[in-house]
Amino acid sequence: MRALAIAGHGASRIAQLTGLPRGTIRHWLDGELPRAGSCERCGSDHDTGALPRPAYAYVLGMYLGDGCLLRQLRGVWRLEISLDSRYPAIVAECAAAVTEVMSRNRVAVVEDHGKGRFAIVRSYSRSWPCLFPQHGPGRKHERDIVLAPWQLEIVDAHPGLFVRGLVHSDGCRVLNRVNGKDYPRYHFTQVSDDIRRLFCRSLTQLGIDYTWNDARNVSVARRASVAKLDEFVGPKS
Repeated sequence: MRALAIAGHGASRIAQLTGLPRGTIRHWLDGELPRAGSCERCGSDHDTGALPRPAYAYVLGMYLGDGCLLRQLRGVWRLEISLDSRYPAIVAECAAAVTEVMSRNRVAVVEDHGKGRFAIVRSYSRSWPCLFPQHGPGRKHERDIVLAPWQLEIVDAHPGLFVRGLVHSDGCRVLNRVNGKDYPRYHFTQVSDDIRRLFCRSLTQLGIDYTWNDARNVSVARRASVAKLDEFVGPKS
């Protein structure tokens, strides 16, 4: 943004080129341009290299599954991750991980929203679009979902936590009865082809066999693979 201002562009043109709120840009142009070392997109100090990687890997899986970013006033964004209230341990784990990722900001769990039986993990920050560059207009399955190189590095370092977040948001562990005996298996259901492929990519890295049942569903049914998933996912609670 600094370069655009130096080139003589006004607030309206810079807003059009960058997607930032016009009011925020006018504030910067009035003498408060982002200082050296701060993010030119959001104006905040954040360092993707200093993120708590295990927590971020888990929250990224949660965000890709059931998360969204909502624009607020003055360049602030609201992260919302919607979770089933029947699993309070997962809701608590998600809230704790978001708190670790965005430690300077308050994280709330909202259940009295009147929209159904689910809890919303909510956090406000200018930095969320920078931490989740997959954000964009429309639904996730209607646009490309590609991880940034720094995100891939984190996911590759913590594939189990990334898978845990995805399963906690869009997956389940069920018992499949065969000849009177119950066999556990995992299902992951996601409309976005890109997100399913990211899920399968991490399963492969973990040595877990899977089958891609149809255009939406991935299944893990082999005993050894289910046992591996049980080590870091397990039944929802």
